[in-house]
Order: sequence, then C-alpha cells, then structure tokens
Amino acid sequence: MLLLGACTSAGGAAGSSAASPGPTVTSDRPATPSPTSAASASTAPADAAPAAAVMDVVNRFREQNHLQAVLVKVTRGDDTVVEQAVGDSMTGVPATTDMHFRNGAVAISYMSTLLLILVDEGKVTLEDKVSTWLPDIPHADEVTLGQLAQMTSGYVDYEQTPELTAANYADPYKQWTPDELLAFAVDQPLYYPPGTNWNYAHTNYVILGQALEKITGLPLDQALQAKVLDPLGLTGTSGNAGTPAIPEPVLHAFSSERRQTLAVPAGTPFYEESTFWNPSWTLAQGAIQTTTLDDLITTARGIGSGRLLSPESYARFTSTDLRGKTSAVPGCPACFEQSIGYTYGLGVVITGNWLEQDPLFSGESAVEAYLPGSDVAVAVAVTYQPAAFDPTTGAYVNAADQLWREIAATVVPDDPPPMKKG
Repeated sequence: MLLLGACTSAGGAAGSSAASPGPTVTSDRPATPSPTSAASASTAPADAAPAAAVMDVVNRFREQNHLQAVLVKVTRGDDTVVEQAVGDSMTGVPATTDMHFRNGAVAISYMSTLLLILVDEGKVTLEDKVSTWLPDIPHADEVTLGQLAQMTSGYVDYEQTPELTAANYADPYKQWTPDELLAFAVDQPLYYPPGTNWNYAHTNYVILGQALEKITGLPLDQALQAKVLDPLGLTGTSGNAGTPAIPEPVLHAFSSERRQTLAVPAGTPFYEESTFWNPSWTLAQGAIQTTTLDDLITTARGIGSGRLLSPESYARFTSTDLRGKTSAVPGCPACFEQSIGYTYGLGVVITGNWLEQDPLFSGESAVEAYLPGSDVAVAVAVTYQPAAFDPTTGAYVNAADQLWREIAATVVPDDPPPMKKG
C-alpha cells in the first residue's frame, strides 16, 4: 500500500515507498527515487496549438499506460491552456472535469503552510520541540516542528510497516484513529538522530496535525479551512466530516492491489472498485480530503507561489538544503540521497525548478505542480484499467507523476521537470 505525497512509486504519495508484503501503493510517500534526466518527452509539432499539443501527450500516454480516465488542466498566469477529461469514470459514464477525487498528500502542503503561517504570526518557531504540545509522544523532546514538516525527524513510517499494510488490505473500509496509526511507529527507535537525515514518513504529519490542533486551539480541519483553504479560494475541497464520502460527481477508481492479500492466483482476472475505501490511514485526522481539478490547479499556483507566506517562510517552504545532506541508511527503506530530481522542502517536493505533490493510493493518482519562474501550473488526476496492474502482485506505478512531466515539458520546453526513466 503505497502512499506518497510527492515521491511516488513510479517515481510516488510523495513518491515511492518501502517494501511491504504484497503490492504497495502510496498515497504520499517516496520510495527509492528513480533515475532522472532533464531530457524532455516527445511533444506535438511546434506549430500545434498548446491545448492540442497537451492533449496529444495525454491521449498517447493514456493508451500506452492503460489509464481508465485522465483529468487535466494547465494554466499560464490567469489563462487556461487546456482543461479536459478523457475516458470513463465508470462503464458508460464519461469522466468530467468537475468530478471529485481524493487529494492525499496535497493536504500535506496545506499543513506545512499552516505551520509557516503560525510562524509568521509569531505563535511558534520551527525550532520548537514537539514536547511543548505533545509531551507523551516518544521522542517528542528530541524532535522539532520543523523536522516533522521536513520529514527529518527519524520516525518510522507507520504506512511502511507490514502490520498496517496487512490490516488495511484485510479491511479497506476500517476507520483508523491517529493513536492506532502512531502505535505502529512511535515506540520504535528513530532511524537517525533528528535533523541528520531524511525519510518519508506519514508519521510526521499525523503528529504535526495533533500539534497544530494544540497550537491553534481548533480542530485541524477548521484551522486549515480558516487559514489556508478559504484564503486560497478553494470551494471544492472538503474533509467530508471525517468520513470516506466523496461529493458528487465522483471520479470512480478501481484497483488490483489486494491481489496477493486475497490470494488471487497470478493471471486470474482481478479488478475491484476502490473508490470508497476508507482513507483514514493516510494522514492527520482533519487533513484527509477530496478535491476537484479546479481546486488542484488553484492549489498549485497559490501554494506554489507562497501567496499566503512571508518571503522568509516561503524560502523555508521551498528550501533545497537537503541536497547533499541525506543518504541511504540500512534498515530505512525511504532514506536516500536527495538531488535535483527529488528534494523535499517543508511539505512540498522540488523537482528541477518545479514544486509538486503527487498522491497515489487506492487506484487513483494525481498531481499538482507549479513552475514559479513562469507562473505555469499543471493539475492531473488519473485512474487505471486492469492492464495497468501487475498480473502477479497487483502493483502499479504513479502514472500521474509521469504524465505531468511530459505535459510540463510540452508547455515549458525550456524549463522541463526532470524526466523519470523506465
């Protein structure tokens, strides 16, 4: 069960993830990053209209990668380059650009932005110890708020534990509590002394969510709404009162990732609806949301430009100071050396000159990406056909994370994001 928010399994919820029994799909975490290069993907002819060029990429990619539906929107400044949906949400039900879907790790950027807003207001500092608000959590007297936000705390990722994976695949409708999730991770030794390395861990943002509630005196969903979602003008993003509900119209998702858990023989057709699997395991309570394509593009531009932050906080948000300071660690599946292809800021991934988040879980993946120097934003959401899943393991890759890079290279050929190989 992978969950990356900016690192995805194909590059996934953030990226990719560590090994766990059975197929892994992420909603927000990275696994060992794929090699990258700056070479751009093949694009439409130079004289083609920008929208047609983007859709040429989308349609080719959709066919080659067995995608059920693709929702895409690209903007340059205030102008929309393209906004279109292709494929079906369900059999005979065309996908549309107003459909709702889960945004996974995109909400991580909302949480880190909220933290930095509180820093700008003088209510906290990034160097404050977590124990100030949560003294009973193991290692809270060693870890700072900033280390949680940048994922340099050293905490084990509960999502990578075999126990969580097995329990979640056995009952994908279970309502998890934060304490149940943290119990898989916080009592274990830290991978490294806080601040000395990096590993993607959902554990950080579950703890940060609890700390933000203590700091603001509000439930996390209310604090995010008041300080981030409303100021950004997001009208289609909701926590749905903490339930697995998705507002209509819904982009339906399907998956084969439980193949091994259910002992489905290799090669036997297996493909089940995963739309309403409970995402309560994915993130902090109050930051588990659904969204729309319009809100995803608004997020890319609003969060990516730092519109809600001071220049100092925006610099911390987009910092690439982890480059050259992280490394692989034995026993830590998500520890790796960060580079121009993937660097974690404070709740956002920097890849080349682009800022992004790219959730992948439960048969759906998405991306919001932004290039500050050109004011170009890309939003993509995709679902998968049966052929996209490995016939033996049910594993699959974050196609949205691959697709947006090809789209971006088409729209901004002189400053493309690094391309994933393989």
